[in-house]
Amino acid sequence: MIPEELQLIIDTAEESMKEAVSFCKKEFSHIRAGKATTSLLDGIKVNYYGSQTPLNQLASVSAPEARLLVVQPFDKSTMEDIEKAIMASGLGLNPNNDGHIIRIPLPLLSEERRKELVKHAKEVAEKARISIRNTRREANDEIKSTVQEESLPEDSRFESEDAIQAHTDKHIKNVDELLEVKESEIMTV
Repeated sequence: MIPEELQLIIDTAEESMKEAVSFCKKEFSHIRAGKATTSLLDGIKVNYYGSQTPLNQLASVSAPEARLLVVQPFDKSTMEDIEKAIMASGLGLNPNNDGHIIRIPLPLLSEERRKELVKHAKEVAEKARISIRNTRREANDEIKSTVQEESLPEDSRFESEDAIQAHTDKHIKNVDELLEVKESEIMTV
């Protein structure tokens, strides 16, 4: 039986690990795979009257075809700013502005670009893994000090550390599975 003080540390650590997995999922949604998804433009911020505003607050984004994104600004005066932000995003997209809407054709990914995207996905996954491992280390340190301060039995310390390790393994496995899926998405022509 794990004492309440230690269970609280374990629960907090697990929450933090879940956040790392969520971060990984969110970052993967911004990495382009084969077909158009509106989430591809989620991270883009547009300079709107001197402040950085998320694109989805200035325009509606849709994917009417597998290789096309359409951005329809709510205010036509923001067209050029939106276009500049998309070009500066580093996604390798070339928007076409017709005065009413912005069409963004998605070019086929070259083998080289696919490998770059996979490399980026691996970096994101590694950041998530590092975050999970750091959480484990911090939780274990906190468990050790709590056991000493509260004069709790050593067995409860080992039991708690085992629980932390189980959560660590589970969440790292989740990140690895997400990476595997994203890698196959990117490499599928």
